[in-house]
Amino acid sequence: MKMVKSLAYNVTDKEHKSIFSKLMLAFLHSMQTASSAIKGAIQLGIGYTVGNLTSKPDRDVLMQDFYVVESVFLPSEGSNLTPAHHYPDFRFKTYAPLAFRYFRELFGIKPDDYLYSICNEPLIELSNPGASGSLFFVTSDDEFIIKTVQHKEAEFLQKLLPGYYMNLNQNPRTLLPKFYGLYCVQSGGINIRIVVMNNVLPRALKMHFTYDLKGSTYKRRASRKEREKSNPTFKDLDFLQDMHEGLYFDSETHSALMKTLQRDCRVLESFKIMDYSLLLGIHILNSNMKEKEGESSQSVSDTKRPGGQKVLYSTAMESIQGPGKSGDSVTTGTTNTMGGIPAKSHKGEKLLLFMGIIDILQSYRLMKKLEHSWKALVYDGDTVSVHRPSFYADRFLKFMSTRVFKKIQALKSSPSKKRCNSITALKATSQEIVCAVSQEWKDEKHGILAEGQSYASLDEEVLGSHHRPDLVPSTPSLFEAASLATTISSSSLNVDEHYQRDQPMLHSSR
Repeated sequence: MKMVKSLAYNVTDKEHKSIFSKLMLAFLHSMQTASSAIKGAIQLGIGYTVGNLTSKPDRDVLMQDFYVVESVFLPSEGSNLTPAHHYPDFRFKTYAPLAFRYFRELFGIKPDDYLYSICNEPLIELSNPGASGSLFFVTSDDEFIIKTVQHKEAEFLQKLLPGYYMNLNQNPRTLLPKFYGLYCVQSGGINIRIVVMNNVLPRALKMHFTYDLKGSTYKRRASRKEREKSNPTFKDLDFLQDMHEGLYFDSETHSALMKTLQRDCRVLESFKIMDYSLLLGIHILNSNMKEKEGESSQSVSDTKRPGGQKVLYSTAMESIQGPGKSGDSVTTGTTNTMGGIPAKSHKGEKLLLFMGIIDILQSYRLMKKLEHSWKALVYDGDTVSVHRPSFYADRFLKFMSTRVFKKIQALKSSPSKKRCNSITALKATSQEIVCAVSQEWKDEKHGILAEGQSYASLDEEVLGSHHRPDLVPSTPSLFEAASLATTISSSSLNVDEHYQRDQPMLHSSR
């Protein structure tokens, strides 16, 4: 324990990310009851602070509320304000309690529901596919994710809260993480900072594929160790190999999804945030699995949640289109979609997608700039994941819009519709021809009538001109009338009637 304390105090900012993560894991795993102790301390601390917060009156959030830190000491023997417990003595800190209470109310989370989800049953520890060394816990009712964060990340989140508050008021439909609380457990000289977020991938539905997508290709393939897991998390190069044709949506869903991604990326760019990912879970709808998973999800719902309680976190479908839309186009009434977004694969398989933007607490600070500069010297600078925020956002959006999410093309018109359209166009064209020829006949008739008045003199000129062909009066061309009659008979009949009416007048004039 003395070695752990000395190492904790001597950790520098440069070594913080790697050494502190290993230190915290070593400390937790060195104790037999470390995991249960940290989970119990989290539940006890959140239960006390949230319960104590209910006594404070509701009011508007002020700027100073984002920087408030409340601290309480919870000894194992208990005190006048805190209950007794069988964990080691610890201090529990709550960051910006009034601001996070507003965020929970904005997402429709009541204090009793929040406490029920976190404190009713033991937390479940999840495996961590990333290299950050963070610990992940999920509540027993599958509602919230509790993640350990580093000191720099917690500090950055606290600075981010005013802008995060403004963005949620303007755009409640977002794929950005929903933060519900930021806390710190101090025990034995170790600070364990945790953040409570929405659970993007529900455990009630099996995720047949899970991807962590950044839009980069440099070393973006799941490791061999990750692939050996029962539920591995793949990366960008794996997606391009497995889903080379992308995922297809109807026009309305695709437009709503891309607009949400564009808006969220611009928000992250304005905060100078980069190196974030899109966590994508794919559930393949199968008739053989619907009944089993429907029963399992129903049993989870019945045993873990009280009657009448609604889903506490915003689903993927609600994040892009609001509560009015659902996945009914690809599912039946007996299937619980869990708020998934309906889509189809290039094979025509019906899918439910669950997604959210994660790891947004990485700002483009000095260390990230140095990391990008070093990798750009050795590799292609545009392919590495670490990059300046504006370039990162553009590359992220381009990858999502061209390689991952695609729009189903509108079906081409049937041959019968084509015939109807061609007949309509043919009729319109024939009517124009008829009008033009009728006008031509009228002009020619007028000219012939005018010439009839001096026809006798014209005959004399013909007889005296040794049958000059250029003076022979022209007759109407029968080829035009015949071709017009072939095109449409009704129009040619009208022309014939005009021609028959004109013949007596022509003979009388002659």
